[in-house]
Amino acid sequence: MKKIILYLFATACFVSSMSSKSASPQKSMEGVADKQVLSIIANKLVKQADLKFIDKISGKEYCSTKEVPTNADLKFKNKFCNWHYTNGVLNMAMIHLSDYFNDSNYFQFASKHVAFGFDNYQYFEKRYNPQKDGKHWKFPLGELFNTKEMDDFGAMISSTIDVYQHPNGDKRPDYLAYANAMGKFMEENKLRHADGTFVRNFPNINTLWGDDLYMSVPFLVRMAKLTGNQTYLNDAIKQCVNFDNYLWDNNREIYYHAYFTDLKRNSVAHWGRCNGWIILAKVHLLTFMPKDHPQRQQIIDLLDKQIVGLSRYQSPEGLWHQIVDKSDSYLESSSSAMFVYAIAKSVNEGWIDKRYSSIALTGWDGLKKHMLTADGDMKNICEGTEVHDDLQYYYQRPCGINEKHGLGALIDAGIEIMKLKGNDPQLVKITEERVHLNKEEQ
Repeated sequence: MKKIILYLFATACFVSSMSSKSASPQKSMEGVADKQVLSIIANKLVKQADLKFIDKISGKEYCSTKEVPTNADLKFKNKFCNWHYTNGVLNMAMIHLSDYFNDSNYFQFASKHVAFGFDNYQYFEKRYNPQKDGKHWKFPLGELFNTKEMDDFGAMISSTIDVYQHPNGDKRPDYLAYANAMGKFMEENKLRHADGTFVRNFPNINTLWGDDLYMSVPFLVRMAKLTGNQTYLNDAIKQCVNFDNYLWDNNREIYYHAYFTDLKRNSVAHWGRCNGWIILAKVHLLTFMPKDHPQRQQIIDLLDKQIVGLSRYQSPEGLWHQIVDKSDSYLESSSSAMFVYAIAKSVNEGWIDKRYSSIALTGWDGLKKHMLTADGDMKNICEGTEVHDDLQYYYQRPCGINEKHGLGALIDAGIEIMKLKGNDPQLVKITEERVHLNKEEQ
């Protein structure tokens, strides 16, 4: 009975990710050229990113809080206005795409979003009342002016630094000042375990969240480059090593979502996107880490063992499950995109053997066939997920269409796949032949 219920939920999740416009199955991106896939998705994002506020009472739209009447009650016009870590992930990916396609529109997507936050947050900061307005991350731009955890700022300020340092970027002093303030916050005020590992005080005291490796490391390595202060780089390396010590499951060869310090044990789930955040953190670290650094090979070895572990859980569709080691959990697209990106980039950079390419190529084909509609929608993206010591919670997490947790990783995956195919066409031919044989056998 339990498996039937889980199967029905997974099926419902998949069906809910389909467009409601038509009862007939939508066409996928299978067979569409990779550049066209990325162009359709990115152009759609640029069109949708209408950075405005809406008055909840009058419905009037405003481009800036400077135009707003005193004490107006505002909300964002859309999700692309928010100051959330998923916006930061998406911004960084759009900057990568801008550089790869030589299209300034994609850079402007990120640049305008960062400026929108900095230009308007003071209006909301003056009006925020914790007792009346609730959680800061539910209040417009609350994560910018009322930082509590690293996911309030880590990815967003990473994208801000990328805008600041880009040849076409704005060298605004407030960007630099805020980055330095957040660096100081991490160094002096962020909660850590006794050994220096980043932790949170929920759901239990000193809980280590796997997600926080990504919320910290990309920011730390950018701060090291921005300031020349190698303390940031050393901290990033320490976090990668320590998170591995706490979360790696030697038996399953993947990562747990969390470690409970008070109970001295791991949480129950090997959640897909947590494993994605961890592998992306390693990729960011190696991207910024000096090639002659004495611990560089140690980080490459940690990356290599995770890729080997993940390869053992890739589904026949080329994708990965919401709970990586549970094939009765639904196929999840954001984690699959993260794994494809990390593996393809690792091959392209020469960090791992090129024979890993087939894992990434098969995963990309799976995303195009099963998770992308012809009009550029991404399906089966798990919504935001907290740490829970209950496996059913992970089984039952809702998934949606174009949820921001997936779009940035998808764009980065596509870029690296295009590079991979350009670097070694023979590998692509071998993979295509294997896929063809598999179809004939089926």
